[in-house]
Amino acid sequence: MTTTVDFWFDPSCPFAWMTSRWMLEVEKVRDVTTVFHVMSLSVLNEGRDLPDGYRKAMDEAWVGARASLAVEQRYGSDGLREFYTALGTRYHPNDEPKTHETIGKALADCGFDADILDVAQTDQFDDDLRRSHHEGMDPVGDEVGTPVIRINGMSLFGPVISPAPKGEEAGDLFDGVAKVTAYPGFFELKRSRTVGPIFD
Repeated sequence: MTTTVDFWFDPSCPFAWMTSRWMLEVEKVRDVTTVFHVMSLSVLNEGRDLPDGYRKAMDEAWVGARASLAVEQRYGSDGLREFYTALGTRYHPNDEPKTHETIGKALADCGFDADILDVAQTDQFDDDLRRSHHEGMDPVGDEVGTPVIRINGMSLFGPVISPAPKGEEAGDLFDGVAKVTAYPGFFELKRSRTVGPIFD
């Protein structure tokens, strides 16, 4: 029986990117389907007192999240998966700037409507973006960010991994994460992160 895993991401987050690549590896070795959804770190951090540099990053992150939401509405979940792969590859392994130009290139990579970039610079999709965001984030609270996964009806922040495991190692990690979600009283595992994003 296929297990559906719902996965919420903000395209600007490198750790969400690695978790997404892990889930694509899991699909190769387990009977699992990943359904991608958009959350927004910009929405999450609205009204918060942030350092200037992070505030600037949050202001700039709106367009990528809005573009992702617009892609999902026009092209469905499969389109969102394709776009996130294109945009995330440019943002993270390729280290391209998180600019409007990069988003436009990712849309072109997928053959998607170029006008999505124009619309993403407005608030046209913000109500829908907030709904998608809250669907993913409300079950885990506002003390965490992205990624968020939902397995067995339970939502959890993470896993935060670096680098993303491959093959059966990815499947083994998934088995463990799925097991902890099966217990309704499970809330938290954490340790200090000692490495940054490792893209391979």
